[in-house]
Amino acid sequence: MTAKYPDLIQRLPRFEGPFDAHKLTAENCDVLFASYPAGTCIEEHSHETENVGIITAGALLLTMDGKTTRYAAGEWYHVPAKKPHAAEFLEATSEIEFWFTET
Repeated sequence: MTAKYPDLIQRLPRFEGPFDAHKLTAENCDVLFASYPAGTCIEEHSHETENVGIITAGALLLTMDGKTTRYAAGEWYHVPAKKPHAAEFLEATSEIEFWFTET
């Protein structure tokens, strides 16, 4: 894991997905404490959830609609539900992601 999240967060259930994360489930939202090694690329995909996240260390290169935007530590991003997007992490990066389900 890239980030050293507090022990209580590291004890949360592991996220079963293509990156390293611990998952906190809340009503209509999953919260992921995610870490990505330098060089991680996530191919274009979409999902049913509406996502917002904050970068806590490193940086995210998020591509949507053919435009790539860099998000650094302390910056929030938003991915609408069903929106195709791709992600790249050139450096070790940690973030907190909120995956909202439709209500």
